Amino acid sequence: MLLTVLTKYTEKHLNRQHGVQEEEALPSQVLFLQYVIQTLEDDFQVTLRRRFLQKSIAKSVLSCDQHFSNVRNVIEWLVNAVKLSFSDVTEDHLGTAVLPVTDLRRNRVQSVVCLLQRMLSIAVEVDKSPTLSSNKIADIMFPIFLSIPKRSQRETLFNSLESSLLRAKVITIMFDHSCESMPSQPLPLSLAKILYFLKHSTLLLEYQASSGDWQRWDEMLHLLCLLFLSYQRILTEHLRTAVTERINLIIQEVKPQQTQHDDISTQDVELHLNAFCNRVTQLQGEVLPPTLQRRISVLRTLLNMAKSQNRSASVHEEHPPS
Repeated sequence: MLLTVLTKYTEKHLNRQHGVQEEEALPSQVLFLQYVIQTLEDDFQVTLRRRFLQKSIAKSVLSCDQHFSNVRNVIEWLVNAVKLSFSDVTEDHLGTAVLPVTDLRRNRVQSVVCLLQRMLSIAVEVDKSPTLSSNKIADIMFPIFLSIPKRSQRETLFNSLESSLLRAKVITIMFDHSCESMPSQPLPLSLAKILYFLKHSTLLLEYQASSGDWQRWDEMLHLLCLLFLSYQRILTEHLRTAVTERINLIIQEVKPQQTQHDDISTQDVELHLNAFCNRVTQLQGEVLPPTLQRRISVLRTLLNMAKSQNRSASVHEEHPPS
């Protein structure tokens, strides 16, 4: 019942806008959406504490195993809201511009984006396997992501994602799609895979500015940094584990599970960064601009920081304090 009402709301207010009356109604629409998400969230937390998520409202409406069509709807609403938040005018049902989009309206629509992202985050967590759920959602989001023409819209979609597991999966699929070649042995998400993407991927996205080629490489480095940060959070917060079991791992202070593919050296980092710089310089026929150099510096710092942390953790395990 709850999602049925929400579906009618979104079909009316997020797919197309209808002028002044809709402008005046937007605050109440946002409040209604807040009520829906808060109801889902409160029930989710209560049933989680009771270890009874299978009886939660979220399970009955946002389960990727049982009600994936509802999750598809949330994804569609989310993308429409992201596009609307960057639109200069609203349109009627025929696509005719009827009303300028004010800053206040844009802020309210961005609030809707955050609320819908919360729904997706719940959808990732409510079933037994967050990994499988995020994979299903990412498979739907990826082609939609490719169709988004503006970088600002893509960044809003990624930056507003609550689920690090889902963000990492969408970015991984995107880089897999744009790899010039695939490794002889498939790599799991790891530091080695991030380095592989750096050396072999080229984003296949649309750009509108004359500086599109530089924007492509800049966005690629930005997404690699996002992928790195998402991966680190997946490890440290045990996000691949079912939410009902995750709290026990945190209480017991279980260490993140590193793999052999996370064992990278400073030489590995520099080798792949240099390969990226050489590739971009050859393709562009120009030296790297300062903005791109700063992105490279940030990624180098992140990778070296992770390398140092992994090495410290290994030493601690081999020689625990007495």
